[in-house]
Amino acid sequence: MERAILAAGERHLARDGAAALSLRAIARDLGVASSAVYRYVDSRDELLTRLIVTAYDSLGDAVDAALAEVGSADPREQFRVIGRTVRSWARTHPEQFALVYGSPVPGYDAPAERTNPAGTRVTGRLMAVLLALPRSPRPALDRAGIGGSTYAVPAEVPPGTAAQVMTVGFAAWAMVLGTVTAEVFQQYGPDAVADWAAHFEGVLELALATVTG
Repeated sequence: MERAILAAGERHLARDGAAALSLRAIARDLGVASSAVYRYVDSRDELLTRLIVTAYDSLGDAVDAALAEVGSADPREQFRVIGRTVRSWARTHPEQFALVYGSPVPGYDAPAERTNPAGTRVTGRLMAVLLALPRSPRPALDRAGIGGSTYAVPAEVPPGTAAQVMTVGFAAWAMVLGTVTAEVFQQYGPDAVADWAAHFEGVLELALATVTG
């Protein structure tokens, strides 16, 4: 029943969007009384939380599998693999991508203790790859005043890592994720980019250049 409820929830995401998610509508879809659904999922927010964790884990599993295929490849190639996998997953699962990387759902506050472990799987992998890449000095970031208190450094980052590494890493990830978002949501319009695959490969190389200088 729990699997059926989650599957119905994903269908409703695709059809109506997260803001319109309703346990009563899901019960009607499943042909059961709403009380039967509430025995397994006690609120819309609980269902949203489970769907978010499921989406993040689906993406994390895809990235882990893709990285396992390339093994101990050059970190540059691992970075490309992560980016390509995120794009492929988002194109295949646009509703789940919208749920975790789109606009916040009105009236819903995700419980960090439940969503963060799944939600940081890909960024944790990415951070490990970024730390393995060669880096050049960044005088411009010195002038910008980036300091040790700028970030809450995650556990994956070794103590003493310069805050500038975080700046560059976040910038590279924003380039990748922002391009995927623009494609999935057609933010540039339907005809602005004729070949998204080629455009994305170019963005990956620009992001790598951002990291390595």
